[in-house]
Amino acid sequence: MERSEDHASHLEQALLQARKLIESTVLLHSRRLTTPSPVVRTDGARLGDSLAQLIGGARYSVAVTLTGAGAFENAVIGALDRTPSRAVVRMLCNVPAAEGVAERLRPLTRVRPEVRVSQSELRGIVVVDGASALVQTHDQEPEGQVAVVNDIGAVRALELLFAGAWSRGRKLADHLGLAPRLRTEFARTVLEALRAGHTDETAARAINVSLRTYRRHVAEIMRELDASSRFQAGARAVELGLLAD
Repeated sequence: MERSEDHASHLEQALLQARKLIESTVLLHSRRLTTPSPVVRTDGARLGDSLAQLIGGARYSVAVTLTGAGAFENAVIGALDRTPSRAVVRMLCNVPAAEGVAERLRPLTRVRPEVRVSQSELRGIVVVDGASALVQTHDQEPEGQVAVVNDIGAVRALELLFAGAWSRGRKLADHLGLAPRLRTEFARTVLEALRAGHTDETAARAINVSLRTYRRHVAEIMRELDASSRFQAGARAVELGLLAD
């Protein structure tokens, strides 16, 4: 009789444990269903809606990086007029995007972003209030495809990367005020050679120009930068945002 009671007691405990396991599994599953995924991919067809919702809900800040004039950049600029007046908009462009960005922003009526130009390698992103972000995906994927990031740690990391590039960026007006020759890829290559301390012969071979042509370009660049030495030219290039620090 006692053995039968022990068996019933063990069976009851096993059933209770099984019930708790089932309840915890159901609760975990329901939480997964209600918790937003940290990264959600969306295609170009829904890009405008995603941007409108994200930017339209801004309370404090909107941080944007632009790298060209494709579907992502066009959608971002088109959505910026949805920014509430209370939010500050900062836009960071790479050099190719900077050339025409002022003209592209002119139709905006509700917002006037503060724009800087960066020599850093950028990826198209939109970060709102340091809480949500939208990131342009890799180039090999369909144009306009983006990832909506909800994970707070990932968003904060994107915000810090933006802040670092922003602090080193150059105001758009100052960038456009530079002589056109200083904004070319060739000038940047020459400046990199000067900063690295390469000899004229080595640099000329690497760039595939004659020594005489290389030295002429160096003299012109130094004159444009108002630099009295090659070292000073490299330092001035960093100061002006022509070279990354």
